[in-house]
Formats: sequence, structure tokens, C-alpha cells
Amino acid sequence: MGHTVGEVARLTGVTVRALHHYDEIGLLAPGGRTAAGYRRYAAADLDRLQHILAYRALGFPLDQITALLDDPAADMLSHLRRQHQLLSERQDHTRRMLTAVERMMEAHQMGSALTQEERFEVWGEFNPEDHVEEAEQRWGDSDAYRQSQARAKRYSKEDWLTIKREGEATTRALAAAMAAGTPATSPAVMDLAEEHRQHISRWFYDCTHEIHRGLGQMYVDDPRFTATYEGIAPGLAVYLRDAIEANADRDE
Repeated sequence: MGHTVGEVARLTGVTVRALHHYDEIGLLAPGGRTAAGYRRYAAADLDRLQHILAYRALGFPLDQITALLDDPAADMLSHLRRQHQLLSERQDHTRRMLTAVERMMEAHQMGSALTQEERFEVWGEFNPEDHVEEAEQRWGDSDAYRQSQARAKRYSKEDWLTIKREGEATTRALAAAMAAGTPATSPAVMDLAEEHRQHISRWFYDCTHEIHRGLGQMYVDDPRFTATYEGIAPGLAVYLRDAIEANADRDE
């Protein structure tokens, strides 16, 4: 006997009014009717309704769905394949959007919800949010990255200003030592390298000498870091790297 319109509504979540509308526009005409004229939906009708709901979920208008389902060159398997492809693409898009939102959340947390004015006061034109994705890709699985993220969430504008002030003081001292001709392997410069390491450990993550060696090499290998140090004093990136190496060797 098939299903009544009420039964189909309960099974699929489509309202009776919508089912009546689908019948009126020729999108889903029930396969049979009772002697009294009541609609009866067969299994094939429910299959068609499933395709209608899938295309609706993908954003297709009703007239386009009608044309797709009534296309004599397309069978049900073709529709399923098309829907699978479209849903997979939407899933990929949703996953990318979700990842982007999560990264925006991390960036917001990393910035400690500072206002734009406060961020400019702390970092100037540098925007840490621009580097969240790269940092996650390079170090996201490390304990150091997770530790740094957890700490950064708690910092206020005053904390960031202190971090910046301390870091700049060490960098200036290194540049002055280099300008004075003090070897990077001298005890005084090694002490500055140790100060640099302790600054990272104090504010961001436990920076071992091995990690510090890696950072020192990155300052030389990564053109962006190199440019930052070279902008302060030519040769400073290599000088700091050598001081970090010497300090680590001293501790062994």
C-alpha cells in the first residue's frame, strides 16, 4: 500500500506541507493514491526524496533538482556519485574553515585579547597572528609549543612590554659586544647568550641548550630572522649563533 504523507513526514523530517508542495511542482509525485485520493509513497518515491534532500542540503534550488532527477541520461548511481563528490568537497571546505577558525582562536589567545592599539604598542608593525599557522606546522606537536601557547594566553600588555624590553636589552648588549670586537666565544658574550636562553625559558618554554642551538642556527638559516638581526647590526645573526654554540659547549 505504500506510505502515507504523514508517515513519510515522520520518517524523513520533511513537513507535510513541503511534501504537498513537491507534488504540486512535479518534484516528487507519489507513485499511487488510495481510492479516496490520498497520496501513497512507494519505495522508489522515498529514494527520490532522499536525493532531493541531499541536493537541498548542498544548496541546489528546487527547479534545478527537478531537472537533475528527471534527466534521462542520469541514473540513481550517477546522482549518488555526484552527491558524494559534492559532499566531500563541502567536507574539505568545512574542515579548512574549522581549522582557520581554530587558528584565529589561538592567535586571539596568543595576543591575550589585546586591543589593536596595545598590539601596535607592543609589536609595532609585526603581527604575531600572521605566524600562527607556520608555527603550528613547524612546532605544533612539540611540548615547547604547547607550553608557550599556554603561557602566552595569560600575559597582559604589561607582560608583553616587559618581554620586549628584556629581549631588546640583551640584543643591544650583544650588538655592542660585537661592535667592540669581543669574540663570540668570550665568557662575557657567552653570558649574554645564556641570558638570551633564560629569557626564553622564563617567558615561553623550557629552552634547553640543544633547543637553543637549533634556534641559533635558525637565526642564520631563515632569511627573515637573519634580516631582523642584520637590521640591528650586520653580522649579528652569526655572532649570536656562535655565542649560543659556545655557551652550550661550556655547559657540557
